[in-house]
Amino acid sequence: MTDSLTVSNIMEVMEERLGLTWVAGTQGGGRSISHRSTPHGSPSLVGHLNIIHPNQIQVLGNDEMRYLWSLRKNSQRDILEQLCSGASSMLIVTDNLEPLPELRTLSERQSVPLLRTALPSHELINILRYFFSNKLAETTTLHGVFMEVLGIGVLLTGDSAVGKSELALELISRGHRLVADDAPEFARIAPDILRGTCPPVLENFLEVRGLGVLNVKAMYGDSAIKNSKYLRLIIDLKDQAKVQAEDIDRLHGVRYTRVVLGLEIPVITLPVAPGRNLAVMVEGAIRNHLLRLRGYYAGDDLAGRQRKQMQSESP
Repeated sequence: MTDSLTVSNIMEVMEERLGLTWVAGTQGGGRSISHRSTPHGSPSLVGHLNIIHPNQIQVLGNDEMRYLWSLRKNSQRDILEQLCSGASSMLIVTDNLEPLPELRTLSERQSVPLLRTALPSHELINILRYFFSNKLAETTTLHGVFMEVLGIGVLLTGDSAVGKSELALELISRGHRLVADDAPEFARIAPDILRGTCPPVLENFLEVRGLGVLNVKAMYGDSAIKNSKYLRLIIDLKDQAKVQAEDIDRLHGVRYTRVVLGLEIPVITLPVAPGRNLAVMVEGAIRNHLLRLRGYYAGDDLAGRQRKQMQSESP
């Protein structure tokens, strides 16, 4: 996880993409921008001009500049002084507008970076928010094979040699897609979203015992690979000999949740035994999971039918 970025870091990466140019305050290039919070606990990375709860990057578009120009001299100076002496690390004037002369002077004096771009303010903010959601996101690495199966992100976990890679290879041959083998990386890019990706060095590779390392993209084509996917489900493979019969719910299976970066991810335990077609079982588990998300529970449906039959047969 990257805890913070400096203004200079942002300029190196985004200068050309955003068309940013320095106006004043170049000595403040080392100012940091990080995932801190306002007193109310909400992120304050980038947004339109806000004096009460200042954003770390204050964006001044048409409306904001029009407001500042409309103020009397003393009021205007008070706000500009707050902008340049408060918690803000960076000021950006959009729509190719000309910054106020007083703002230039104060930015230079206080070493607060003042930049300008031709982009409209809403577009600039959207791009920067997406940029920060990736660069400053909480991250973790989990052991397993991460795949897209039936349109959702599924992490296959389990003990070493339980058959994760063999199962992944069979799923790929059935038309599903590999994201990452062995060490997928997950980032919390939104309050309820974990995005999984593959470390660059492992991209396209799958290790299968007895076959060695396979290049899935070279073998099956581009359609067998997915660059990233949101984690929605974990399927945990367990040797059936280690699963107690009394622990298995005959109606609903073995289900629980696992906390990953603060989010609860549903987990389905799948017993592994000789002769079981795990690829078909995984597909079945995912289809059943999707039905449950829509509010349908097959076990409850069966139990309800049995109750109705018993009631109808009772005298």
